[in-house]
Amino acid sequence: MLKILTIDDSRVMRQMLHATLSGAGHTAIQASDGQEGLETLSDAGHVDLIITDINMPRLDGFGFIEKARELPAHRATPILVLSTESSDEKKARARTAGASGWIVKPFNSDTLLRAVRRVTTG
Repeated sequence: MLKILTIDDSRVMRQMLHATLSGAGHTAIQASDGQEGLETLSDAGHVDLIITDINMPRLDGFGFIEKARELPAHRATPILVLSTESSDEKKARARTAGASGWIVKPFNSDTLLRAVRRVTTG
């Protein structure tokens, strides 16, 4: 199964992601904002997938994606954005930063797990 880093400033959203991902047999590690996400990435070693929110304190999702893509170990790690935002402009900005896909909150478990499979099975 996959090792997945989830980054969201909402404790409830982190709990929902953890329940969905671990219920599907994956290992979910968590961070509460982009800065903590970068710190967690350096401590976690290899991760198969990153799921990040956009609107967060300290370092937002766009900044996180850009900084993660600068790290040699994570240049090709799939990154899914999970956000309440859905504008084409924000999606384009995330793609430019290096995001692999976009899911709009609130998510349903089946949609999330399909997206996880899509970006991790190339």
